[in-house]
Amino acid sequence: MAAACGSKKALEGFMYLARVQAENFRIFGGPATDSDPGAALDLALQPGLTVLVGENDSGKSAVVDAIRLCLTSSADFSRITADDLHYGAGGRADYLQISCTFEGLDDQELGSFSEFLTSLPGEAPRLTVILRAEPFDPDVPHRMSVRVRAGETVIDGEARERLRATYLRPLRDAEGEMRAGRNSRLSQILTQYPGMQDQREDDFKATEDSAGTLVGILQRADHHINANALVQKARDELNSGYLNRFAIGQDILAGMISIAATASLQSVLERLELAFAPDPGLTESTRHGLGYNNALFMAAELLLLGRESTSPILLIEEPEAHMHPQLQTRVVDLLQDRSRGESPVQIIATTHSPHIASSVSVEHLTLVARGRTFPLRPECTQLDRSDYAFLSRFLDATKANLFFARAIAMVEGDAEVLLLPALARVAGHSFAENGVSIVNVGSTGLFRYSRIFQRTDSAMPPVHVACITDMDLAPDGADKEMAKELTRWSSLTAAERSARVIKKQKRDGGAVRTFVSNWWTLEYDLARASWPMATLMHQAISAAKSNKWPTSEDLVGIEETAAMEVKKWREDDSLSLEECALRIYRPLRVGGTSKSIAAQHAARLLERSGIAPRDLPSYLVETLDYLRGSARS
Repeated sequence: MAAACGSKKALEGFMYLARVQAENFRIFGGPATDSDPGAALDLALQPGLTVLVGENDSGKSAVVDAIRLCLTSSADFSRITADDLHYGAGGRADYLQISCTFEGLDDQELGSFSEFLTSLPGEAPRLTVILRAEPFDPDVPHRMSVRVRAGETVIDGEARERLRATYLRPLRDAEGEMRAGRNSRLSQILTQYPGMQDQREDDFKATEDSAGTLVGILQRADHHINANALVQKARDELNSGYLNRFAIGQDILAGMISIAATASLQSVLERLELAFAPDPGLTESTRHGLGYNNALFMAAELLLLGRESTSPILLIEEPEAHMHPQLQTRVVDLLQDRSRGESPVQIIATTHSPHIASSVSVEHLTLVARGRTFPLRPECTQLDRSDYAFLSRFLDATKANLFFARAIAMVEGDAEVLLLPALARVAGHSFAENGVSIVNVGSTGLFRYSRIFQRTDSAMPPVHVACITDMDLAPDGADKEMAKELTRWSSLTAAERSARVIKKQKRDGGAVRTFVSNWWTLEYDLARASWPMATLMHQAISAAKSNKWPTSEDLVGIEETAAMEVKKWREDDSLSLEECALRIYRPLRVGGTSKSIAAQHAARLLERSGIAPRDLPSYLVETLDYLRGSARS
């Protein structure tokens, strides 16, 4: 990874995971060589919150699993199988290697991990944990040999446990995780809560009937249960009437009824469960849905993290599971708050939710696309400070779908959003099937969004971004009202018009390309592209002139009349295609007719028209071909 897009400088006194690397692990291939850039994972992380965004099967879960497996206990190594070995053009890899590098160690941590540290001249010591796995026996492919070391030293279980990450799986049973039971997750969390170990003491005093510790309270409850007359009667009947009949020789069998046969702190904690308290004024709680239970589960995990752990890391896959958008936003606020402050938790999450992506600052996002990672920190992109400020205000859930697309059409109006999918189908290209997102950025900010995909290094995301904009030159035949405040076409030389296009394309680079309309605006260019399109656009705009949505019968009449008008203009009046296009476009320009409604009608008409790609404006055909090329690559 280029130095310009490396990890942030280590924060003094805050140990955090600064880098994760993986070779031959699932979607990530081998390391780079002089002749091959390689496909290995090499992701620099920052303290605080990192959210991985991208389409399905792009590698987000593989990043999280790489961290989880490297920072796990030996008991979990059985999860590594031959299926985790990368499979590429050369077949199945014969090993996989994952490394996690920690920086920012304080003096105490430097002492605790002294035998495992490495450092380069002039740099602070760092801790790198390396996991290497390879098939144990070629004849038993799913049996893997796993070794974990730090530098050249085998790292012991105690040190590895101190680096352990907490993992919340994507399809989690949040309600079940919080139930009582043997080795329950809640008991594990509470065991590590500060001061909990002091509750091990049994301080129950029968003479005073008092207890203060958890174990003592359990013993006191057990004492009173055994003193209950009905419990005693049931116990005596069990022993005298049944168990005594099983006795052989001198063997005497007797049972006891107890809630604390083995009174220990663990047994107390395993009897506890976490659930929502009753609503105010009620004595019993109503069972809540999956989303709120998911939030409760995350709250319990965050309760534990950041208190006594050396390196508190929380890995969450799809925190939005089962949550409505407003609750997703509240969860993001909590995660961001918990990732900073006096006892911060490093949180690495994956998401498919545009609401989550739009609620997180862009600099905390990392785009994952086709097995490659692209952090969006300021040192990694060509976004400047004002761009980040702009995006923090205007990047909403609708626009954030750009993080999950294979190709992106960035447009400046609702008409393009409505029309482009229909025009693409005319050209034999389905946006939905090919993962193309349309992002409407309005009249400003077109290039602020596109610069998200332009890098300071040579690693460009494999996502074609097509910025579609108008030429904004009024044709010579446009009257004064239509051409108001616009430069006319003939007032510029061919070289000046070319320079105008080049100026609009000056921000192009990498996979970002700007496509400028051939003449004026999308609607005018469609009407001027061909006679079939002129007829269709006149029908659509004529239908949009109605103050209400016309009935089917009305539409038939409107469309037939519009088609006849275009035929008359062309054949009887001998108007040129340019002159007809101006008549067709005029109601949108100065007549107050809605562009959005006209676009809806045009999209509807395109579904059953005989329009062919040759009938479309050339710049739109080039745009659609560019988007299709990205989606299919």
